Amino acid sequence: MSLGPTPSSAAAGDWWEPTARPAPDSGIGVTGEPFTGTDARGEVRGFVDAHNHIMSNEAFGGRLICGKPFSGKGIADALKDCPEHYPDGSLAIFDFITNGGDGRHDPVGWPTFEDWPAHDSMTHQQNYYAWIERAWRGGQRVLVNDLVTNGVICSVYFFKDRGCDEMTSIRLQAKLTYDMQAYVDRMYGGTGKGWFRIVTDSTQARQVVEQGKLAVVLGVETSEPFGCKQVLDIAQCDKADIDAGLDELYDLGVRSMFLCHKFDNALCGVRFDEGALGTAINVGQFLSTGTFWQTEKCRGPQHDNPIGLAAAPGAEEELPAGVEVPAYDEDARCNVRGLTDLGEYAVRGMMKRNMMLEIDHMSVKATGRVLDLFEAESYPGVLSSHSWMDLNWTERVYGLGGFVAQYMHGSEDFVEEARRTEAVREKYGAGYGYGTDMNGVGGWPAPRGADAPHPVTYPFRSVDGGSVIGRQTTGERTWDLNTDGAAHYGLVPDWIEDIRRVGGQDVVDDLFRGAESYLGTWGASERHRAGVNLAKNAPATASSTEWNPFTSYAPGRAVDGDRGTRWASDWSDDQWLRIDLGATREVGRVTLDWERAYGTSYRVELSADGSHWRTVWSTVSGDGGLDTARFAPEPARHVRLRFLDRGTDWGYSLREVGVHRS
Repeated sequence: MSLGPTPSSAAAGDWWEPTARPAPDSGIGVTGEPFTGTDARGEVRGFVDAHNHIMSNEAFGGRLICGKPFSGKGIADALKDCPEHYPDGSLAIFDFITNGGDGRHDPVGWPTFEDWPAHDSMTHQQNYYAWIERAWRGGQRVLVNDLVTNGVICSVYFFKDRGCDEMTSIRLQAKLTYDMQAYVDRMYGGTGKGWFRIVTDSTQARQVVEQGKLAVVLGVETSEPFGCKQVLDIAQCDKADIDAGLDELYDLGVRSMFLCHKFDNALCGVRFDEGALGTAINVGQFLSTGTFWQTEKCRGPQHDNPIGLAAAPGAEEELPAGVEVPAYDEDARCNVRGLTDLGEYAVRGMMKRNMMLEIDHMSVKATGRVLDLFEAESYPGVLSSHSWMDLNWTERVYGLGGFVAQYMHGSEDFVEEARRTEAVREKYGAGYGYGTDMNGVGGWPAPRGADAPHPVTYPFRSVDGGSVIGRQTTGERTWDLNTDGAAHYGLVPDWIEDIRRVGGQDVVDDLFRGAESYLGTWGASERHRAGVNLAKNAPATASSTEWNPFTSYAPGRAVDGDRGTRWASDWSDDQWLRIDLGATREVGRVTLDWERAYGTSYRVELSADGSHWRTVWSTVSGDGGLDTARFAPEPARHVRLRFLDRGTDWGYSLREVGVHRS
């Protein structure tokens, strides 16, 4: 296996080999030309890593993840440990918090790499540029670089060399990603010539993939985007902050993001962490917001992760005197916090900008509302990138046209989960992805062992058959997936080969279609345009209106375009709300945004003359929230909602009704 370009290969003009790679540097361990172009159906080919953190060494104060993905001073400067880890790792505090033991390790990186990177070390660089290059050479064609940080972790961690403002860190990581692109470009002779290409739209991404290069998408995963934290349940941001923040991120090239991560914020509640890590993060939640997580019984089959109840002494010591982490009922596994009004404003702002929303880390209450909003608008831009949503939502995501990737589990577990969702992927014609979460403090596949059934045999061929992949060598260390596990990003091709040997070619074929599916979701999001609401400000009448001396609940309040107003009926069954569209229009979709007083049984009726009605949609299982009724489009001037059974002791109350063509 070639460990890098040779003078003859450079002279022969092999486009994939740099003409000026730094020396010394890491080996790649791959020979053969990367595949280019599209398949016979005109679809791009290749794997997609939907969740990675190339620049997280710049997060959390700059000393939590040790080492850099690149350095102008060379590999010895890039792959060196944090200064406090010398001489034996005894001060590698986060290392033993996350991995147990005493944290002691050999801190020397280049050239020996005795103890790191490793599959179970969460504090050392795994995304060195040459390791990413190996993954690209092995068939990966899309990589989502999530810019990540957490201000509370930064503030309580003992070692840091910069401030803890989250947006400042996000800006720096975005800049350095562009710097890394320029770093690779210089090896290939100038701007635009390298394989590492940051893209800002799906058409550009397709062009990059068709050239055989790696399309890099910028995302954001942080706990307080735009400064939208909450303190004692009081939001620390407003709509102007959200608009300014979304505009800034978009200008940086960000096209996907999480609205909450680890801590409840002013936008949404989170999906809890488990075990000692969950306890530690709950402490961080208190330090950040002044409140611990709060739970309630789940209202449906979806549920959040059980809150970690294991002790986390190092974290709990940070609590004020007399404050303790609360206990939680085992049968109350859902976060009481869902999507806030500010969060809904942010979601609609992302749709307006055609951005994709990550729902992993959102509480099930928040996720359910997001999916309702997207379904009401037929918006496809929803992502689950690393197995952190309730799996009962999978078909709703695919039904919208969204994309799902699984966390980089060990091959046996990965194959098992891929098999579980195979039928729904086939139903929607979707490819599959993985989210490595490298540099993301998550843990990665352990070695199966050289004696395990169907081990990886080196060398092996890439999925397309055009490249030969051997063991990866950096400095004096050679890694073998069978005995080292997924220690760094360069072993992604080896891990995919392990999946093939454990699960068969069909699982890998689904992954090889991942780039096309991801770009399909992105492209559909870009093409989406908000539909015209035919009901807005249209004349509305109702069977009854609740009387209130201080405010109006008149029928027109349900079609005034303001979610702060509402129509409310008398407190009895068999009510109706009628909307006159003013002219005959084609109608195929009606949305109902309920206040707390909702209907369990109701139907949608259409009429051309206001006298003769036909039912086009009905339900007997309404549960409130935001409902979307879809049916074959029909011409009508009048729309009537007929409410038969109430879900509460109150009447029926709607914030907004939308009527659309389709």
